[in-house]
Amino acid sequence: MDHQASPKIKAPATFENQLQIMKSRGLTIEDEDIAIRALQRINYYRLSAYGLSLKRNDQFFQGVTFSQIHALYEFDHRFRYLIMDMTEQVEIAFRTHISYHIAHTYGVLGHLQPAHFENEGYHLFFVNELEKEVRRSQEIFIKHHFDKYEGLIPVWVAVEVLSFGTLSKLFSNMKNVDKNHIAKTNYQVPSVYLESWLKCLSYIRNICAHYGRLYNRTLTSKPRLNDRSKKLGIQQNKIFANIYVLKQLIPDRDKWSDFVIRLEALISGYEEVVELELIGFPENWEDILIK
Repeated sequence: MDHQASPKIKAPATFENQLQIMKSRGLTIEDEDIAIRALQRINYYRLSAYGLSLKRNDQFFQGVTFSQIHALYEFDHRFRYLIMDMTEQVEIAFRTHISYHIAHTYGVLGHLQPAHFENEGYHLFFVNELEKEVRRSQEIFIKHHFDKYEGLIPVWVAVEVLSFGTLSKLFSNMKNVDKNHIAKTNYQVPSVYLESWLKCLSYIRNICAHYGRLYNRTLTSKPRLNDRSKKLGIQQNKIFANIYVLKQLIPDRDKWSDFVIRLEALISGYEEVVELELIGFPENWEDILIK
């Protein structure tokens, strides 16, 4: 196949060309050397996405600078890490909730029995995913259990190799009585909310894990919110809705207030470039997260 002949794909642009394209669209480049060094580290396509809110019809608004776009990229990078840290706490907690409940209710291999779940087809999918993850896992503890129990793995070991997405699907497929027990014992919300929240947080975690953009992004997975949350003006398709959900899922108040302090510090450090509505933050966002 002749790669040169394809008329549809643009020829690659040098770093200098990339800068010229930005200039031709009205972007102010304060220091070309610094800008080129940035483009050598960050793919042009990735970086230019942070300029989407700063232009119309492919022309940047008057006075928009390269360093503004670069600052938005840096903000998003730090923002992702803060959120990832909190999401991880929830993920680890749910691995414990689910495995503890299954082990004590249905036995150490209760996760392998379709009768303990709502939908047999979804359960079969789960078992296949688990087998794949076990084969892929290099963890010493998996090998130890695999050898010791002739390839059968207790539920508290199994949950540790599942992806967050598979874990969230496993929770969704648990019987209502089991989901409600976990919801009631650990959180003061009905299990239908937990199902929705886990699904959304696994989606957010994947965006973060693949260095995806959260700033100015409309999210396709929207957390279920009650009327009170909607009255607070929380948009379900922006990242703030997921942060609000995290508040309900982090019972350690000290840990939560530490997160909010770090979030405030991050946002105030970038207040000249960050537009709060593009991440769905209401004006009184601190009050909403602390109260």
